[in-house]
Amino acid sequence: MLDQLRHWIRRLRRPEGEDPRSKQMPAPVVPGEQVLSDCRIIVLDLETTGLNQAKDEVIAVGAVAIHNNAIRLADQFDLVLRRPELDISQTVLIHGIGPEALTRGHETEDALLYLLEWMNGDPVLAYHSAFDQGFLEKTLSKTLGYNRSHTWFDVADLMPAFFPEAKPTGHGLDDWADYFGLEVSARHHAAADALVTAELTLAALNRAEKEGCTTLKDFADRLKYYRRLRNMHHHGH
Repeated sequence: MLDQLRHWIRRLRRPEGEDPRSKQMPAPVVPGEQVLSDCRIIVLDLETTGLNQAKDEVIAVGAVAIHNNAIRLADQFDLVLRRPELDISQTVLIHGIGPEALTRGHETEDALLYLLEWMNGDPVLAYHSAFDQGFLEKTLSKTLGYNRSHTWFDVADLMPAFFPEAKPTGHGLDDWADYFGLEVSARHHAAADALVTAELTLAALNRAEKEGCTTLKDFADRLKYYRRLRNMHHHGH
């Protein structure tokens, strides 16, 4: 992966007269008649210095791709960003990323450009995706001037939408992992969290196809419908 990254950065740095940051990145996929099982879907997890999007920063990105009803372990992304200036004393105990790791990390611009190329414009899933989406879009905009929105789906909606009969003990990633009997190797490690989220996603995708959700649009519509019902239910109380 590092060789690939170095080669890619060298290629990107060739003077080509146009700003590679916005011009060369693949356009985000819009849900339509794409066959769901043919779609490459990315499951992503970020580690940040805190929960406040206004002042906190992204320090690590973990992601894995799902394609043809399988998690592609050869198609993973796992990078710590080089942010030696950040004060992480408050959060180091949560994610275990210390100052040394941030000093040795990958240059933020290069890492984010590489991430965008790796994402390839594909739809993105995350657990409580508004958090990851907000942080990632802020970082891409601030660092690269990149402002295109990918299609995001929230796995926290996905699970109850396709497993309405399930009664996990709570609404967190761990609760759903327990419900399905999944092992979580290292919580609050971006790549490990992305992997367990991907396993849950795969279960939901399989259920979706059995229920006749065959296209990316069907899948997106089903989630919209679930959210509408949930919101009506909340407002009704």
